Amino acid sequence: MKETSDGELSEAEDEVVAVETAAVAAATTTATESAMESESAVAETEVVVAETEAEMVVAEVVVAEAEVVVAEAVVVAEKEEEKEEKEDEEDEEKDEEDEEKDEKKEEVEEAETVVEEAEAETAEAETVVEEAEAETVEEEAEPEVPEEAELEEPEESFSDPEDFVDDISDEELVGDLLKDQPEEADGIDSVIVVDNVPQVGPDRLEKLRNVIQKIFSKFGKIANEFYPEADGKTKGYIFLEYSSPTCAVDAVKNADGYKLDKQHTFRVNLFTDFDKYMNISDDWEIPEKQPFKDFGNLRHWIEDPDCRDQCSIIYESGDRTAIMWNDIKEPVVIEERARWTETYVRWSPKGTYLTTFHQRGIALWGGEKFKQIQRFSHQGVQLIDFSPCERYMVSFSPLMDTKDDPQAIIIWDVLTGQKKRGFHCESSAHWPIFKWSHDGKFFARMTQDTLSIYEAPSMGLLDKKSLKTCGIKEFSWSPGDNVIAFWVPEDKDIPARVTLMQFPTRQEMRVRNLFNVVDCKLHWQKNGDYLCVKVDRTLKGIQGLVTNFEIFRMREKQVPVDVVEMKEGIIAFAWEPNGSRFAVLHGEVPRISVSFYHVKNNGKIDLIKVFDKQQGNSIFWSPQGQFLVVAGLRSMNGALAFFDTSDCTLMNVAEHYMASDIEWDPTGRYVVTSVSWWSHKVDNAYWMWTFQGRLLQKNTKDRFCQLLWRPRPATLLSQDQLKQIKKDYKKYSKIFEQKDRLSQSKASKELVDKRRRMMEEFHKYRELTTQTYAEQKPQRLELRGGVDTDELDSNVDDWEEETFEFFVTEEIIPVGDQE
Repeated sequence: MKETSDGELSEAEDEVVAVETAAVAAATTTATESAMESESAVAETEVVVAETEAEMVVAEVVVAEAEVVVAEAVVVAEKEEEKEEKEDEEDEEKDEEDEEKDEKKEEVEEAETVVEEAEAETAEAETVVEEAEAETVEEEAEPEVPEEAELEEPEESFSDPEDFVDDISDEELVGDLLKDQPEEADGIDSVIVVDNVPQVGPDRLEKLRNVIQKIFSKFGKIANEFYPEADGKTKGYIFLEYSSPTCAVDAVKNADGYKLDKQHTFRVNLFTDFDKYMNISDDWEIPEKQPFKDFGNLRHWIEDPDCRDQCSIIYESGDRTAIMWNDIKEPVVIEERARWTETYVRWSPKGTYLTTFHQRGIALWGGEKFKQIQRFSHQGVQLIDFSPCERYMVSFSPLMDTKDDPQAIIIWDVLTGQKKRGFHCESSAHWPIFKWSHDGKFFARMTQDTLSIYEAPSMGLLDKKSLKTCGIKEFSWSPGDNVIAFWVPEDKDIPARVTLMQFPTRQEMRVRNLFNVVDCKLHWQKNGDYLCVKVDRTLKGIQGLVTNFEIFRMREKQVPVDVVEMKEGIIAFAWEPNGSRFAVLHGEVPRISVSFYHVKNNGKIDLIKVFDKQQGNSIFWSPQGQFLVVAGLRSMNGALAFFDTSDCTLMNVAEHYMASDIEWDPTGRYVVTSVSWWSHKVDNAYWMWTFQGRLLQKNTKDRFCQLLWRPRPATLLSQDQLKQIKKDYKKYSKIFEQKDRLSQSKASKELVDKRRRMMEEFHKYRELTTQTYAEQKPQRLELRGGVDTDELDSNVDDWEEETFEFFVTEEIIPVGDQE
């Protein structure tokens, strides 16, 4: 029984396996058939799509043919229309053309019908293709569909409801943007009117237009221009329209007052200003008072009762700058600030302004508290120069500038801070680029073969043309007159020459021809009375250079020239500031000599005296003349020699080791030698000496850099008054000696200051008391019944005399024996 049961069990298992195998085969067959049916359906669909695409291609071909027919019909119709216009006179031809037109119109209508049918067939084909593609997508999708389809959430609507009322104004919503909204304009804001334009005829009008374009196009693009004419000539004024109102404003600001020539100076106004001037009220209104900017007394230092001078000092490697009074005992600090300047400082020629340098530009300071008076924006500025009258300042920046807007060199108006003009500049190796005349009315610039002279305040070329001078090497203005001296080297057979030219007439005062010239240097005497031209020559048979001094006597008729020959090499040359003497350092180390010469009125130049065995490479005259210092700076270890040229005596010999700079004070009483941190990193200090060479002070400052004396303006006294003061010197000497004795000790100085303060306080108290006493007089009269008792002699008749006697004290003195 057990074996039989096992056999039945195995048979049953075999049957189950067979059934399962058959089911799997059936399922596989069914899936394969369904897949094949799907593939066949897809294939049929693709066939339908291909047929449809073929039909579309056919339809496109039909459409193209129809379009060709239409185009031909249109061309024919156009030709026939042209024929119809040409043959209007012949009636028979018109009838024929009408018949042909009718036929062509029928053809066109037929062609249009064909096109419409083709477009309909194309649309139907596209519909069939879309349906076929949709069926294909549905068949390729998964057959399983979820029992419960998820409902899509409706999209949120951001639209306002129908009953919504917008109660927020545009100002509340976007007020900040509305502020920048462009305002409506009538188009005349960009128009300017230029008066004092030359009146020319048609033959010169084009030239005038070119000149106007050249002058005014640098302020912006000129959109339109109008030249009113009358009687065949322009009326003398023109209208220019710029691309923007900003350009028009810039043109008015910079071109107003532009001097075109001697007879025409432009007056430039905005066109809108005419309406403003026409609508001026007849009722005069008091103008609003503008706030006054009080910078203090810009020349207060000249009023110092002790006649002291000021100087600027930079130390701590440029981090600190101080302004100090020069005192015999020790300097007195007036103002001191940290990082006042980023590089160095400079005084204006008359001492009115202190200039500081910054990355963004220049700042001017002045007044008793050194407030900022003016600033000029010039990125990366490195160098500046003032006109002698302090009205203009020139600044230089090495940063790149644009061709249309030069920024390398800018000329500024010191009082207004306005930019007057910009110039291009490739190098500042020969600074200053522009050199000013003594009165600040002209300034000149030298370029290759050209000397350009400009005039202020227009900043335009003098007479609108430069001075063409081939090979010009150097030029210099006279310190006393509007005269320029320049020299030109030899060119083949043409000798070198020195020329003196007067401006603005451009008249040549003197021309001096020179031969075998290697180099020339121009040296003007401070007042412009003399010009020395140092000429280096080469002579045959002589090795090296030979130097001559050509002395021009500027104040004499026809400007005669004297010659001083020097047989040795020249180290330094310097004129006496207020005299007719000059000093020359010549020779070679160690045999260096200093010679003094005197230019006399009889046409001779006398050698006064020669001092041998000197150690020096520089000459520094006192600003008042007579005294000078011969110094051996830097490489010559700071040797100093003090001279008095009135009797040609050597007053003293001293040394300031490694001295790099020497500065005389404006009065010529003191001279400062210094070792700058910019030159040497050790022993940085400045020493003060008297004009006789006596050492007064040794001032050591941490990383001392620079000391500059504050210049003084020219004296207002006449020459006769100055002579009288010198004549009466003995009368003032006692006062000066008394002050000197008081200043010799610090204690006496403090006592004098204390007494001075007490006296000032007493005077203030007395003035206040006297004022109070006068104000109280009505009260005294009222209290005393109208009797004025302010004076001792008032109401004498009402006095009553009374005598009082009283015992004060008693003293008993014993008298001894006479023995």
